[in-house]
Amino acid sequence: MADSESFARIALALPSATSRPHFDRTAFKVKRTFATLAADGLSANLNFTSDEQEFKCKLAPKIFEAIDNGWGRQGWTTMWLT
Repeated sequence: MADSESFARIALALPSATSRPHFDRTAFKVKRTFATLAADGLSANLNFTSDEQEFKCKLAPKIFEAIDNGWGRQGWTTMWLT
């Protein structure tokens, strides 16, 4: 499992990726936001397709959890970091 520093490094390694403040989180963006990192570094929210979200949540339910609201129904998923 990744820690918050590794997560940010990997996210910013994507071509044209940038980071910026987003409420109480840091958002990572390439044209549009694809992930956010919590200020405490304990979790990240990622945008998956419905199929990707379902697969990851079933494969590793202690790490991936669909957000329990409209954002979650759009594929936004919490990933718990170490």
